[in-house]
Amino acid sequence: MAALSLLRAAALGSGIGALCGLASAVFLASLEWATALRSAHTHIVFALPMAGLGIGLVYGRFGRTIAPGTNLILETVHEPTRPPIALRMAPMVLVGTVLTHLFGGSAGREGTAVQMGASLADNVARSFRLRGRLRTELVVAGMAGGFGSVFGTPIAGLIFGLEVIVIGRLNYAAILPAAFAALVGDMVTHATGIAHVQYPTLSKLALTPLLLAQWVLFGLIMAAVVVLFIRLTAAMKAMLTRFIPALPLRMATGGLLVVLMWQWVQTDDYLGLGVPTLLRAFSDPDLASNAFALKLIFTAVTLSAGFLGGEVTPLFFIGATLGNVFGRWLGLPLDLAAGVGMAAAFATASNTPLALSIMAVELLGSGALPHVAVVTVVAFIASGNHSIFRAQRLAQPKHGHHLFDAPVSLETLAPPENDKHA
Repeated sequence: MAALSLLRAAALGSGIGALCGLASAVFLASLEWATALRSAHTHIVFALPMAGLGIGLVYGRFGRTIAPGTNLILETVHEPTRPPIALRMAPMVLVGTVLTHLFGGSAGREGTAVQMGASLADNVARSFRLRGRLRTELVVAGMAGGFGSVFGTPIAGLIFGLEVIVIGRLNYAAILPAAFAALVGDMVTHATGIAHVQYPTLSKLALTPLLLAQWVLFGLIMAAVVVLFIRLTAAMKAMLTRFIPALPLRMATGGLLVVLMWQWVQTDDYLGLGVPTLLRAFSDPDLASNAFALKLIFTAVTLSAGFLGGEVTPLFFIGATLGNVFGRWLGLPLDLAAGVGMAAAFATASNTPLALSIMAVELLGSGALPHVAVVTVVAFIASGNHSIFRAQRLAQPKHGHHLFDAPVSLETLAPPENDKHA
């Protein structure tokens, strides 16, 4: 019986991984097309408000049940008796994200990949009439497969799926299907000929007491910047929702704000993913010192208005460009400071320091260690109960040793603005 259970978990995980890999391939190819078209015809950005209006109308009509996005996925894992995740989440979030990028919205892609993977996985579970623990294991596998395949980082995808559900606890129950989903998903995406972003390989640098102290300082700075991003996005979303309750008008307004900011800064650097500027952070000593702040604002406006996508690549941008500034300030190698900052920013925002430390190694090489681990852990602890995923649960306080009787939802804790640990 044990062998059959293992084979079933591996087979289901592999099948989900194949679906995730294909979905990520279609998504990445579509993003590449959208980015190339926008770059060749930048005047298309002026249509972002109209795109927001259209996306908002469709989501207002057909997307109400899937609107919570990744938070819906997390709630489904926490409460496996919830209704199945609608299969339409996958195509709707894919098209919505591609349109967001086509017209210049500042967003990422991890949210889309995770939501596509989880919705496909949950519908596989429904097809096989799997419920309870088995259902949630497959949903976690879908998250791992989506994350790992869209970035080309299968081990980070696996750990992300296990780590993101409950802060302070790894979900080992789902490790087998999640491992197969992440590995197979990555293989399938690569088999389609999709090329991921190539980051520089970091040279090794020995950790010294002085460098350790500098990394601790960087971790504290990173926590402050990420907390600012989370709070600003939440505050803007609350304000826009209060004054513009209708989603289509809210998205159109957000699109107009992005267009106005784009015209103000007179550069395309902060539109879409922003990968070219992100890569410049690894080597350019003349990169604008306020690049991280401008990307932060562009992304907060885009996401708070309701546009689709995710936070990973914008946070990579914010972290890498902030690392560039920090490296210049203290005379550290720019590539190392940018690489560490890139991983630490999303690790802090999502409370996944292990996954992002591993991701840094998969993307940047072993030279990222031990530096990235120091900064991600410091920033993770210093950020308190903040998260871009408010449906996450906490197994134990970051500052303390006692365990809760059961994992506590971040929603039930003090709101971010009252978090004394920040």
